[in-house]
Amino acid sequence: MTGMTHAMLKGSNVPLGATSIRAVLRWTPGAAVPDVDASALLLGAEGRVRADEDFVFYNQPRHPSGFVRLLPKKRTAEGLTDTVQADIGSLDASVDQVVLAASSDGGSFSGVPDLRIVLYDAAVPDGEPLAVFDVRAETGEETAVICGELYRRGDGWKFRAVGQGYPTGLIGLATAFGISVDDSEPSPDASAPGPAAQTEPPTQARAESQAQTRAAPRPVPRPHGPSQPEPHTDPSYGYPQPASPASPAAQPAYGYPGPAAAAGPAPGPDPDFRLPPMGPQFIR
Repeated sequence: MTGMTHAMLKGSNVPLGATSIRAVLRWTPGAAVPDVDASALLLGAEGRVRADEDFVFYNQPRHPSGFVRLLPKKRTAEGLTDTVQADIGSLDASVDQVVLAASSDGGSFSGVPDLRIVLYDAAVPDGEPLAVFDVRAETGEETAVICGELYRRGDGWKFRAVGQGYPTGLIGLATAFGISVDDSEPSPDASAPGPAAQTEPPTQARAESQAQTRAAPRPVPRPHGPSQPEPHTDPSYGYPQPASPASPAAQPAYGYPGPAAAAGPAPGPDPDFRLPPMGPQFIR
């Protein structure tokens, strides 16, 4: 199929003759344009991930098998790109499909112009695209979108153009496919090990290698220990909230009384105060 490009409509599909696919997300950047990140989910026959490691995204840019991975972001003449490479011919037989998705940071996809996904045969570096699908926001509120999916059909693979959005971002996308998102972890500052025990976070190396094209890593969940979301400002399930800065009173800590409030300046000494007479035990 090399040399033949299919411009796809939403819901359409096309067979793939290649065994290694390079799926490129491309969009036009700008001052107010949200950043876009590619991701992939490896699904079993039930349409869910087999384990949390089946979620490939910027906090986990390589599947343990090595057959699905993110490539560095690039700036081209057409715009910015973020790429997923999937060696579909080498995937385990239990993988029924690979979902190709995108998430936005700094706004919804209504503010991302010219978003499209372009599929190439990874074995042909300068080959023509196999398929092109222009991804458009449906409601204007999507912060994550399934661009398309690679799926088995008989002994081969096909690509389907999807374009389904999620207003709940990468968290909503991940949980929809069975990723365990634990948002009850203590904050990293409270539980981080000492300097000798600290290791480089998984996003740091990739952020440094893409410093010119990617902003700081987004605080979204990661498998087996998600990063913390932005703190809630609403009341937490009926529990009292901390005192506001304008209030001098602080919440008691687990039943212990708080510090006594100051009652104004301390009084001076009483000018009429006299020590009582000393008893005989003090007379030498």
